Amino acid sequence: MKAEERWQARFRAPRVTLPTWARQAPHRAVYRGNASGAWEIYAWDRSSGRTRQVTDRPNGTRHGAIDPTGRWVWWFGDSGGDGQGVWSRQPFDGGPDVPLSMPPGHPGGLALASDGTAAVGRSSRDGFEILLARPEDEPVRLYHHDEYAVVADMSLDGAVVAVNHSEYGDLLHPAVRVLKANGSVAAELDDGPGKGVIGVRFAPVPGDRRLLVLHERRGRREPLVWDTVTGEQREIWLRGRGEISADWYDDGRALLIVHNHRGRTELLRYDLAGGGLTPIDSPHGVIEAAAPRPDGTVEYAWSSAAHPPVIRSSNGHVVFSPGRTPPPSVPLEDIDVEGPAGRIHALVSRPERAAAPYPAVFLLHSQPAAFDGVPGGQDDDSFQPQVAAWVDSGFAVIRVNHRGSAGYGSAWRDALRGDVGHIELADVAAVRDWAVEHGIADPDRLVLAGASWGGYLTLLALGTQPKAWAAGIATMPIPDHAAMYEQEAECLRAAHRALLGGSPAEVPDRYAASSPITYADMVEAPLLIIAGDDDPHCPMEQMERYVRALADHGREATLYRYAAGPDGTPAVEERVRQMAASIDFAVRALGRA
Repeated sequence: MKAEERWQARFRAPRVTLPTWARQAPHRAVYRGNASGAWEIYAWDRSSGRTRQVTDRPNGTRHGAIDPTGRWVWWFGDSGGDGQGVWSRQPFDGGPDVPLSMPPGHPGGLALASDGTAAVGRSSRDGFEILLARPEDEPVRLYHHDEYAVVADMSLDGAVVAVNHSEYGDLLHPAVRVLKANGSVAAELDDGPGKGVIGVRFAPVPGDRRLLVLHERRGRREPLVWDTVTGEQREIWLRGRGEISADWYDDGRALLIVHNHRGRTELLRYDLAGGGLTPIDSPHGVIEAAAPRPDGTVEYAWSSAAHPPVIRSSNGHVVFSPGRTPPPSVPLEDIDVEGPAGRIHALVSRPERAAAPYPAVFLLHSQPAAFDGVPGGQDDDSFQPQVAAWVDSGFAVIRVNHRGSAGYGSAWRDALRGDVGHIELADVAAVRDWAVEHGIADPDRLVLAGASWGGYLTLLALGTQPKAWAAGIATMPIPDHAAMYEQEAECLRAAHRALLGGSPAEVPDRYAASSPITYADMVEAPLLIIAGDDDPHCPMEQMERYVRALADHGREATLYRYAAGPDGTPAVEERVRQMAASIDFAVRALGRA
């Protein structure tokens, strides 16, 4: 198989997320898959093996869920072009969609009770609200505030709802409030300035009001069990570095511990009665999601840089295979570089049929950890078709977990505040210099690339480090933070305020200093911008204004436009076209055609 065929096969191979099953009917599950060419919601009857595509929307469907009884599949439909929409439900075996009766908004979490009650989080220009929707009744408001808030979970009986909110801090440092069905406050947990607590899930036992929470009292995320009736808190303290998340076993007597360290994952079982910790066998790599089954086994979505994704069980079996397996890729190398504020962890993928120093792509991840709940806050050892495509094309790929990344503690995550962009790029520059000095990267053939936040950093670097890079490729970037703030959803506005210390009206100099358009006159390297015509997150008018600013100073950029959906995510074939355009642009820019 030729290199181009190999990397295209990785993009086109179908992928699925970890199936989520109904608590009271674990043979019924839902998952997201892209076998149709776009990510859609599927229902899976595990007892019969039957799968059914639930949604079929032009630009795919991002959010789906199943109710505890297994009777209903829920999905979020954004149809207005701005990412706003409503939740709908459909019978598990098929039938008409039943939308919730509420105004369109941006999704802010969904939790479902056994009796059909739904707790729905939504945001709009009017702020953030949590609604309670009982079957056959109009939704009622439980909570409203101008600052960021989302649904964490709801008890199985629908009596209480846990809300993660930022009334006292910001999106980086939320608190947890438990509300009764009448809107009154049942309990509150707040660790004060600079420390966040995040509600995860109520114990899956009828009548149990214990809530699993993640805190950061020791400088990293760790779990605790909070009895929301008595107020008792039990911290789960584990040795070792890295960050920890957790989930309940079905009997509520144990926790599944997910330990993330240096871009790899391990699983452990923690027994609450005696505090015993038992490792769960899993291959070396990354576990994107994991959940205990009623029989005590654990199912998880696993991959590594070299090995494609698969849904596995702790009993050693493959649980679910979406179809043809894509070609493997090369394993990762870890490097540690002394940076301006401490040691920086980076990942290197080398081409197999080339000699160092290589032409290298510094591939920047898609958002800082402030954008919590959105994948991409850390580069890791998972299977990435984009990385493999660059490697197949003869490039080394270097990925930097700069300050602002998840996985290295709260101080590393919070270090961006007030000087966004420049702090990340100082770390990227340190890794760049190290890679050149150690003969890995050719200093005259360095490409900087990234999507979303990584695209933003690419534009900023080309203007503030113009001699360091031979070319730049920015996908769905942010050229101007102040202009972006005026157009973006309220949840993203909250992230901007958390990172920059306020709104553009409050700290205009910070927004200007961190915006690539401020440095457009300094850009020297060839630049490819990939952007969607209808992308609400990175509007095309911003791209056009940035390109005009470059032209005003005698610079040029190539603008690749595509038809984007409400969330900006391209379908599979469009991703293939964008990857081909990126490789071709880099080869021509480096003079290797």
